[in-house]
Amino acid sequence: MNKTILKIENLSKQYRLGLVGTGTLQDDLKRWWYNLRGKEDPFLRVGDVNDRSTKGKSDYVWALQNINFEVKQGEVLGIIGKNGAGKSTLLKILSKITSPTTGSIKSRGRIASLLEVGTGFHGEMTGRENIFLNGAILGMTKKEIAAKYDEIVEFSGCERYIDTPVKRYSSGMTVRLAFAVAAFLEPDILIIDEVLAVGDAEFQKKAIGKMQEISQGEGRTVLFVSHNMAAVKSLCTRAMVLENGEIVFDGGVDAAVEYYLVGDSEYKNIKVFSTEYDKDDFNLHEISINPVGKVSDFVLDENTTIEINTIFTLKETNKKLHITYVLNNENGDVLFTFSHSGNNLKLKHGVNKLKCILPKGFLNIGTYYLSFYVIENSKTTLFVEKDIMMFNVQHGEREIGSWLGREPGFIKPVFNWIIE
Repeated sequence: MNKTILKIENLSKQYRLGLVGTGTLQDDLKRWWYNLRGKEDPFLRVGDVNDRSTKGKSDYVWALQNINFEVKQGEVLGIIGKNGAGKSTLLKILSKITSPTTGSIKSRGRIASLLEVGTGFHGEMTGRENIFLNGAILGMTKKEIAAKYDEIVEFSGCERYIDTPVKRYSSGMTVRLAFAVAAFLEPDILIIDEVLAVGDAEFQKKAIGKMQEISQGEGRTVLFVSHNMAAVKSLCTRAMVLENGEIVFDGGVDAAVEYYLVGDSEYKNIKVFSTEYDKDDFNLHEISINPVGKVSDFVLDENTTIEINTIFTLKETNKKLHITYVLNNENGDVLFTFSHSGNNLKLKHGVNKLKCILPKGFLNIGTYYLSFYVIENSKTTLFVEKDIMMFNVQHGEREIGSWLGREPGFIKPVFNWIIE
């Protein structure tokens, strides 16, 4: 059984907005006096929740509050959440860049972190010198660093510039070298922030492969923060979602990604629109996807078709309007665009009930988002609403022993096969 390598208990971090410290000598003295007497910091009781979309009533804000979790050795933990949720603050505390306001951190072994471009690098020093500097910071001897030096340089792809000051590197080159140092100097816990997004596609693929290697092959632990859900799903064995400085979900990767994208909102497969969707040229009444129900209940198998129904009123007969949908997956990739005009159908004056049927077994399992467009004369967009509807495709009942996972690809068309 894997041992716990990192344990976080009741971790919280409070900041004062706009100022460094408490802002006044009186507040500093009050905090010092309470601490000397062994009492709770008086300013810990006045902090607001870390919700950047609302105006707070206090000068103090909880960037993190009551964070509790454990990480096992060899586990790859994905930490996801919106901007400002507290992800980077958490990683900075774990990396000992900043200290928590309350709570404790217990860890075993060496921690290496890659949080921002150039973290721990000295711009005036060469790439070679920075490799040895970072190794020393991690507690390695010069001999140990030298043994890994060639592998670091080869992986980074910066051999030609290794004796050039780092200040002349591009951000991508800096990240390449920094990641290579962090990965190859054998930390027990590797902490990676969104910084990998700076690298090109080739490097991201190499980096994810290396993280899989050190976690699965070498049994080391990785904490990975990213907004790339495909990378999180490919790499992580577990994920948790942060929201307003608190953990709102901790569990399986697929479930965590779905929670992050959907939240606890009551998405349904039918949406009835109010009068605010009544325009000069048209009225939008209703969009539904059959079978109608909550997203979690929308289960398909290879024999089920998907019906997208639209109820729409055209007010003027001389208007040539086209209803168009764009389908995206949970990672934001555009899968395809489809419109009723593709079948040479024309909207009639008055109420139109449109039905689009996707072929049986067409979509792979996953979460899908529909964006709605009304276009005039195939060139002028009169109306658009992104992610106006969402639905989920899951596997239906399968035979025991059959493949239950998600097969590669976005769609699963059923083709006609002939054996002669």
